[in-house]
Amino acid sequence: MLTKRLVKVGGSYALIIDKPIMELLRLTGDTDFEVTTDGRALKIVPKVRHATREQLEAAMARTFANHAETFAKLAK
Repeated sequence: MLTKRLVKVGGSYALIIDKPIMELLRLTGDTDFEVTTDGRALKIVPKVRHATREQLEAAMARTFANHAETFAKLAK
């Protein structure tokens, strides 16, 4: 378990997320979060960003190019 303390930033407070956690969860400075509470606990969940059609098509093309031989064997 990790214990953190809020940091005063101007008139607000911030929770600093360490780089290893950022990398593990694939978070960036542009990541949006859903913040909710039940009155006792704070829940901070990164919002899922859906790939654009172009990103999906590029990923599919890379996959087929990198594994063409395997796909050919599977097709037989």
